[in-house]
Amino acid sequence: MDTLTSPHLQEAVVLLNMGGPNHLHEVELFLQNMFNDPYILCIKNTRLRQLIAKFITKSRAHKSRAIYERIGGKSPIAALSAQLTQKLNTLDSSRYYTYAMRYAPPHAFNVLEQLQEQGFMRLTLFPMYPQYSTTTTLSSIQDALRALKVLDYTPLLSSIERFYTHPLYNQAIVQSIAHTLKGRAPEEFVLIFSVHGLPERMILEGDPYQAECIHHVSLLKRALLHASLRFKRIELAYQSKVGPLKWLEPSTEEMIERHRKHKILIYPLAFSIDNSETIYELQIQYRLNAERLAVREYLVCPCLNDQIDFAKAIIDLLAHAPRTILS
Repeated sequence: MDTLTSPHLQEAVVLLNMGGPNHLHEVELFLQNMFNDPYILCIKNTRLRQLIAKFITKSRAHKSRAIYERIGGKSPIAALSAQLTQKLNTLDSSRYYTYAMRYAPPHAFNVLEQLQEQGFMRLTLFPMYPQYSTTTTLSSIQDALRALKVLDYTPLLSSIERFYTHPLYNQAIVQSIAHTLKGRAPEEFVLIFSVHGLPERMILEGDPYQAECIHHVSLLKRALLHASLRFKRIELAYQSKVGPLKWLEPSTEEMIERHRKHKILIYPLAFSIDNSETIYELQIQYRLNAERLAVREYLVCPCLNDQIDFAKAIIDLLAHAPRTILS
């Protein structure tokens, strides 16, 4: 039975992510939306937050535009998300998969409005962040909830708020690491799991993100040993620091320098879909740093993106993982 003509018999799954500019003219809008998010810029006074967000946007727009110029004039995240949802719809005819972005089109409001028009009365929100954080998971879910309220759309609603412990997901990561090595000896490499950083105060205020990243690395260490992938060392580091506050340490840049005498393999552990932090920061910027430090070999794993093992893991999560009921 066709999903779009009989959606009332189906569950719709909305993959939620931060998004990125779809073209260079969207860079400032993307930055403005991101820094005006109260979960990102924790200022309760809305007017003050808007003013500071505007100032940060103006100060960063030129640099950000140059970054997107280097990676093709846009973020790859929307196109890759579209490819993933297409693969999911092919593999799983019992659900309808789509995606929405937090700071750039397609926005949650427009996506949910379409699902409302199509008559879906069961929705699952699936934030694409493996580990939970208020800055990502909660922000994206709250954005969707606000849109549902404005639309007066009241489907049976649930969410999967973290998936880093899922065995099939972690198996896909291990396979990606093995594929990136392409027969090289893992014993010669330091494996750095690089995650997006956060200001330390957010962790002190109760955000579980750092603890979940540490737990995730411990799970993957066991999975890698089980797959006979024994690295010289396995490290966790934090990237993408913004602003003057003290952020989680060590930074990925510092970790690369610390292991400059060894071969290095980077895995972007906090990202499931490639974006400017993975394509530019890890693959271009940090690679240049590694070359400057005379690192013998520097490899970066891509995100899982639309890999079939990742798609199968998502389907299995929807079938078996605990859900948070939101309505």
